[in-house]
Amino acid sequence: MRFNLSFPKDRPFDVVGMGLNSVDFLTVVPEFPALNSKMRIRQFFKQGGGQVATAMVALTRWGAKTKYIGKVGSDELGQFSLHSIQEEGVDVSSVTVEPEATNQFAIILVDGISSERTILWDRDERLMYREGELRKEEVCSGKILHLDGHDIGAAIRCARWARQEGIPTVIDIDKVEPLTGELIREIDFVITSSRFPALMTGSPDREKALFELQKLTSGFLCSTLGHEGAMALVNGEILYVEGFKIKAVDTTGAGDVFHAGFIYGLLQNWEVKEILRFANTAAGLKCREIGGRKGIPALEEVQTFLSR
Repeated sequence: MRFNLSFPKDRPFDVVGMGLNSVDFLTVVPEFPALNSKMRIRQFFKQGGGQVATAMVALTRWGAKTKYIGKVGSDELGQFSLHSIQEEGVDVSSVTVEPEATNQFAIILVDGISSERTILWDRDERLMYREGELRKEEVCSGKILHLDGHDIGAAIRCARWARQEGIPTVIDIDKVEPLTGELIREIDFVITSSRFPALMTGSPDREKALFELQKLTSGFLCSTLGHEGAMALVNGEILYVEGFKIKAVDTTGAGDVFHAGFIYGLLQNWEVKEILRFANTAAGLKCREIGGRKGIPALEEVQTFLSR
């Protein structure tokens, strides 16, 4: 099955992303620390992060023309985050620097045993978009619009604009808020975390939860499953696409890269299974390095891995 999307013509960008950026402080520890303990860290890194921003960076490295729309703080962290996106070649002309706001940041503990991470984050409420701050012509300047569900009011506004313009929408969704149902009804490709279907529907069985979630949206549904790969609903049936065995060092950003891989596949009009295999591989290869962006594999590397 191919989606055979009809993209709007004469758009300056392949993909526009509106959503989170972050500064990630990554700390690798021998094991997850116990309460009231002290532990020497193994490694420490400061990197740019954030779901949508990292996806735009990955797509740019793979040859797509991308634009990032979001807010950064006026502090040093905001400058660092903006520069980390801009230096990759992503268009940042629509980024807003919010006066006196602190940029979003995260302290990420990477468990040296399992390579899984625990994220401690903070986001200044002033980084949320207010009415009238977003511009339709900028949001709709690409062939595909990528969103997340954190600034939910802004995401709904952008998704509706995209629908009016015939622009396919993709979302990276992980948490449930009062307006989440309204948001996903506007989305063409709902790509969730492994936990989201159960959180949204109340069903602990992941397959049943995906079917229940389909009642809330007419969009294509897919759920990432970490090292297990991904599952999707295709023609009323569950499709599993297995992940690949890769020695993981850090899983931070794997989901962001998966979404970038899925969008790249949409742009190429690949079959669904081929899209998911590419996204799985890109996300898995990322896990060989610390941080969400450092490990983004080159396009040729993903293709070579798949060809084996």
